[in-house]
Formats: sequence, C-alpha cells, structure tokens
Amino acid sequence: MAPDSETKRRLGLVQVYTGNGKGKTTACLGLAFRASGRGLNVLMLQFLKPAKGYGEHLAAELIPNLTIIPMGADHMCGKEVTREEDVALTREGMRKAEEALKSGEYDLVILDEINNSMAFGLATPADVIAMLESRAPHTEVVLSGRGVPKEIVDYADLVTEMRLVKHPFDKGIGARKGIEY
Repeated sequence: MAPDSETKRRLGLVQVYTGNGKGKTTACLGLAFRASGRGLNVLMLQFLKPAKGYGEHLAAELIPNLTIIPMGADHMCGKEVTREEDVALTREGMRKAEEALKSGEYDLVILDEINNSMAFGLATPADVIAMLESRAPHTEVVLSGRGVPKEIVDYADLVTEMRLVKHPFDKGIGARKGIEY
C-alpha cells in the first residue's frame, strides 16, 4: 500500500522521546509499525545497540518497508567497549543518518538512542541539528534516549518524557526476551 500524497505532505516534524522511564524505543517501534502500515518507508538507526539479540530486528524482517540498522557495540551485555570504538560507531551512524535524511527515500527516520550519544559526548547537539536541517522535505524524524540536550528540546516540535515510577530492575528482575529486548 502506497501512502497518499496528503499523508506525505503533512510529514516533516521532529519528535523526541526521552526520560528515565521505560518505553522510548517501544514508542518508536509503535510509531514505525503504524507508519509502515500506512505504506510509509521507515528507517530506524539504533545508536549504542549491537546487531544481535533484539526482538525488533526479527520483527522488522517481516515488514517490507521497515528497516532497522543497529549501529553500536554491545554495552547492554557488559562487553568492554572503548570510547574510541563508541566515537567511531557514532560517527558512522551520523554519516548513515545524514545520508538517509537527505535521500528522501524514507518518510520516517528514527534515531534510536541518539540522545544518549549526545549525553555521552559522542555527538554534539549542533551536529545533530545541522543534520536535521539538511533533511529532505516531508521527512519525519524521531530522536530517542535519555539525557536529551536543551538545544534539541528547543528545536523539536514534540517532546515526550517517559518518567520512571517503578521498575522490575528494582526487585532484581533483569531484562527479559520479548519484553525489554
């Protein structure tokens, strides 16, 4: 199903999902699922996340107009990662993101965990904003992750903060397949 011209014409906003609560990537995936159902072409670049072990990667293989590309080292499983490796992977992610945003190929581009990359000093808000400014018309963008810089909040059209109230981690319950990854 191809999207109608009115749907595509109304795209082009910048959304941010941030906060210490669970659900930022899940919200991105919900939006990706909705957009793909309307025939929009969706790309999710995942900063700081490895290539294997995430359920969303398996599900995306079943949806023809949804592409997920992990762009990080394995932090979640305790692998020792150097800052140089993180910087190099973030630069490569930024290069791919800029290319995708400029191409006009994607209606929705999700930069999952890019906020964390900025919070860790691996990318700057100025570089991210410059990249967003260079995007093709009518390309919707979502930036997710904790620690979103004020400059990004000011730039964005929508900012949603997930607030942590209670989490199973507090009871010693670790990440579960199919729920957290």
